[in-house]
Amino acid sequence: MSAFSAIGEDREVDQNEFTPEIEPQATWCPGCGDFGVLKALKGAAAELGLNPEEILLVTGIGCSGKLSSYFDAYGFHSIHGRSLPVARAAKLANPELTVIAAGGDGDGYGIGGNHFMHTARENHDMTYIVFNNEIFGLTKGQTSPTSPMGHKSKTQPQGSAKAPLRPLSLSLATGSSYIARTAAVNPNQAKEILVEAIQHDGFSHVDFLTQCPTWNKDAKQYVPYIDIQQNDEYDFDITDRNEASEAMYETESALWEGKVLTGRYYHDESRHSYHEEKIAQGSMPEKPVAEQYFDEDYEPKRSYDLLDPHK
Repeated sequence: MSAFSAIGEDREVDQNEFTPEIEPQATWCPGCGDFGVLKALKGAAAELGLNPEEILLVTGIGCSGKLSSYFDAYGFHSIHGRSLPVARAAKLANPELTVIAAGGDGDGYGIGGNHFMHTARENHDMTYIVFNNEIFGLTKGQTSPTSPMGHKSKTQPQGSAKAPLRPLSLSLATGSSYIARTAAVNPNQAKEILVEAIQHDGFSHVDFLTQCPTWNKDAKQYVPYIDIQQNDEYDFDITDRNEASEAMYETESALWEGKVLTGRYYHDESRHSYHEEKIAQGSMPEKPVAEQYFDEDYEPKRSYDLLDPHK
C-alpha cells in the first residue's frame, strides 16, 4: 500500500507532463538562468520515470520561489529561508515521496542558512537546489551572501567589504552526502547532476549558477565553463573528503576571478539517511505516518505512550 497510488508506477514519462495544463506566464527576466533550472528539473524527473504525483517541490521566497508555479507536481511555497524544514517534515511523514527543495543564495545561504547546515548534518533524503546568482534578484539587486568582495550594489554602493560565503565548502563541512555545482548555461550537465542528486539516498546539495542579466551584470553568463570531470587538470576522488575539500576551495576561489568550474565534488554512499537512522534506533515507525492514516485498524499514539516516566 502507498499513500499515493501513483508512487511505484512504472512507465515512461514525458517531461511535458511537468508543465502545468494552464501554464502561467513566467515572470523571470529574459535571459535569466532560472529557466535553465526549470528545464533541467523537468528533464531529470522524466528521465527518472517519476510521475508528477510522486514529487513534492518546496520553494522559498525570491525569483527561485516561482519554480513551484511552473513545475507541475505537489508544491509548497514557503516563507523566506524555510523551504528545508517544510521539506524535511514532508519526507519524514511520507518517505516514499521524492522531495525537492529550492531557494536562492540569499534564501538558502543567508536567511535559511541555519536550516541548510542542520539538514545537511542530519542527512535528510532530499535534494536541495540553490539558485546562485550572487545577488538578491527579486528585491532589486542587493548584495547577497555569495556576492564577491568589492561588488557594488544598492546596499553596498562603495563595494562589499565582506568575503563571500563558500557554499560548497560549507556544505561539505556540515554534512551533505552529495555535493555538486552546475550552471544554467550547461543544460546537459545540469540534468545529469539533478538525476544523480535525486537518486542519491541522503542529502543532495546542488549549487546551481543562474545568471541574472538584470541585477548582476558583473557575473555575465558564467561562460566559458569547465566541467571538472571532463578535464584532466582537475582529477580528484569525489569520495575522498580531503580531495573534495581542496577541489571545492579552488572552485570557489576561481569563480571570483572569472573562471567557472562545475561538476560533481563529493559523493558518500555509505552514510545512512536520517530516516534510516531513526528507524534503526527504534524512534520512528517503519510504516510511514502518511500511510498509517489510510489503515482502518490504525490506533493513534501519543507521546506519553512512547515515554517511560520513570526514566
